[in-house]
Amino acid sequence: MSRTISTEHAPAAIGPYVQGVDLGSLVITSGQIPVDPKTGLVADDVTAQTRQSLSNLQAVVEASGLKVADIVKTTVFVKDLNDFATVNAAYEAFFSEHNAPFPARSCVEVARLPKDVKIEIEAIAVRR
Repeated sequence: MSRTISTEHAPAAIGPYVQGVDLGSLVITSGQIPVDPKTGLVADDVTAQTRQSLSNLQAVVEASGLKVADIVKTTVFVKDLNDFATVNAAYEAFFSEHNAPFPARSCVEVARLPKDVKIEIEAIAVRR
């Protein structure tokens, strides 16, 4: 049985999808773009955008009752692969600050993202 995950601490879906799905032992999130859920604004730089996307991801995962350390896989979509090192630094800092192991990850460059943001991140978390 699946349960829809919804939280006001992450941006609302901007299309016909949900923020995440809880399958019991597995939580799958939709991609989280760097929109601040309180203001609706997007920062200009990729470091701040990475942090906000990860914070939004955290909010969805925590709404399922899990934590950052339960994330086992992420997919990172970047508009410019030249930002790879900058994204890596923010990503590493985020997981380190949460004392979480680094999950498996894919990172791909894409032509365009919703709202013309620079990054989007999705995740899979496991209930152990």
